[in-house]
Amino acid sequence: MNEQYHPIPQPDELTDREKDDAMGSYLMMFASVAVGLPLPIINLIAAVVYYFTNRSKGLFVHFHSLQSLISQLPTTIINAIGVFWGIRIYFFGWEFSDNFKGYIIMALIFNISYFIFSIIGAVKARKGRMYYFLFFGRLSYEAVFKIKSTVNNEIQNLPPK
Repeated sequence: MNEQYHPIPQPDELTDREKDDAMGSYLMMFASVAVGLPLPIINLIAAVVYYFTNRSKGLFVHFHSLQSLISQLPTTIINAIGVFWGIRIYFFGWEFSDNFKGYIIMALIFNISYFIFSIIGAVKARKGRMYYFLFFGRLSYEAVFKIKSTVNNEIQNLPPK
């Protein structure tokens, strides 16, 4: 099957507003971290709200807000596990084990990496450039830029009898 994609918008074709909205999808996460540090789910909720309010503002904004959202999922899960594990240690007397220490170190490395990629994504989006996160970029590109074929489109493209 020959799949078709919408053309990728070039930087000179984008308005400053589109670039700002795409950049905002990455920067919004930093603001929500300050508010929701003890509750990692706040970041995910903010990403979902941002995505649904901005996805109709063009393919460029849709792509970046979707990439930001789906890349937020594993970060939220990792952070939530760390927070709830820490709560159980603090309030319920669980052992402060080497496993917990290792998990927290891994979570910190993962979060720092995510922050770095988000900053790069925000800068690239502000310049009107596409920036693809590993794995999440491909998913977002396929979801946003792939032309969805419908039965009506296929019927209309049939040769005359």
